Amino acid sequence: MSRSAPSPQTRPAPTVAVLGLGAMGLPMATWLAAQGFPVRAFDVAEARAALARRAGVVVTSSGDEAVRDADLVLVAVRNQSQLVTLLWGEAGVSSAMRKGSAVLLTSTVGIEAVQDVATRLTQEGIDLIDAPVSGGPVRAGRGDLLMTVGATDRGWALAEPVMTALASTLVRIGDEPGDGQKMKTVNQLLCGVHIAAAGEALALAGRLGLDKAQVLEALMAGAAASFMLGDRGPRMLQAYDEGGAEVRSRLDIFVKDMGIVNAACRSVHLAAPVAAAAEQLYLLGNAQGKDALDDSAVITVLAPDEA
Repeated sequence: MSRSAPSPQTRPAPTVAVLGLGAMGLPMATWLAAQGFPVRAFDVAEARAALARRAGVVVTSSGDEAVRDADLVLVAVRNQSQLVTLLWGEAGVSSAMRKGSAVLLTSTVGIEAVQDVATRLTQEGIDLIDAPVSGGPVRAGRGDLLMTVGATDRGWALAEPVMTALASTLVRIGDEPGDGQKMKTVNQLLCGVHIAAAGEALALAGRLGLDKAQVLEALMAGAAASFMLGDRGPRMLQAYDEGGAEVRSRLDIFVKDMGIVNAACRSVHLAAPVAAAAEQLYLLGNAQGKDALDDSAVITVLAPDEA
């Protein structure tokens, strides 16, 4: 469903703890605070915590302090390992969460990983709302995300006000944790392939001696246009500059996500040769030490020297 004008609140806005103030967590925390939600946030990186404070977000000194008495714990971590460590590691926060609260997981960590975590949280009296997001940091900072959700009726009711604030397109894809990850896996197959294809096209244009900026402008006016070409294309033109393009989405995110995509394909015995080829491109970037670069740097994997 698409977001419409909010109905009058019949109960106080849920108190939200935001754990993880990275590229997506920080703008989501800032947006929610600006919309009037009581937000407490935490990140192990003091630099990210400082950015949140400057944006007017209340930042706590620990994860336990952030989640204590929170109705909803919004988690924005990079991968399954970080999620499990956050909840049950040495400084894990699940023991500080109250029974009846819920985790709103906005990260892409894989179908089975979410199902396993949801089972464990349920045993502790905590719901998990599986709500991976798509759209990037800029859209996160204005409540314009795509959010695909797998949640029980209780979890959905608890998280709906927060999800509606974060997402311009909010889709309840299923009733169980893991369903949101399934939809996000399909989404990431296309995103990863589209970025790789955009890199190939612009690399070819350069090797053919064409002006890549002019090629990009022409492509975006025709049938070959795509969101990823329009969004990543300009950054691919900057990939050869000193320092590369501004990092808006790290290359290693797609190393992870295309791994999830291809594992899901194998689990249902589906051949996915295009997704498999795209994964190899990101793995080559990983092998070349480009993990921390913007994912638009895939063009430099294909064409190391600018043409």
